[in-house]
Amino acid sequence: MKRTVNLTLNGISHQVTVHPMGRLLDVLRHEFGLTGTKEGCGEGECGSCSVLLDGELVNSCLIPIAQVEGSRVITIEGLAAKALHPIQNAFLQCGGAQCGICTPGMIVATANLLGHTASPTLEQIREGLNGNLCRCTGYTRIFDAIRSAAQSMTDRDREELTVLMEKKP
Repeated sequence: MKRTVNLTLNGISHQVTVHPMGRLLDVLRHEFGLTGTKEGCGEGECGSCSVLLDGELVNSCLIPIAQVEGSRVITIEGLAAKALHPIQNAFLQCGGAQCGICTPGMIVATANLLGHTASPTLEQIREGLNGNLCRCTGYTRIFDAIRSAAQSMTDRDREELTVLMEKKP
């Protein structure tokens, strides 16, 4: 039996009628056409499907859509309102993406990290990416991209990330 779920997706209110135990990942990709969020493992182990749910970094492959009722979801597409986000630019400039499967999750995890820590240390970067796996880059270029993004972000960019990180009341 299907159920209507209300959510705010990338800043826009939506209603979607779906099976309540369907995965948030599948609803994002198939109902909303937001294919930036990737399925890597389908078990919450790789982070490719990472999104922000009410300001928390989560694996969308593990979240039943019914659990999202009344929530705010930010995907990789939501980071680039009018143009690429500075984090996305940094990943491009530093070669932090190769095959592209992990990239959206890495960028969303980076947004989460930089939304809480403006100039993270290498240890904080490692901790911020915990749960996000890359099988191509060896992480060096990803770490470089995160450092570059942290340096290039303006106060306005940081304020926007702070808004994305707001917790549900």
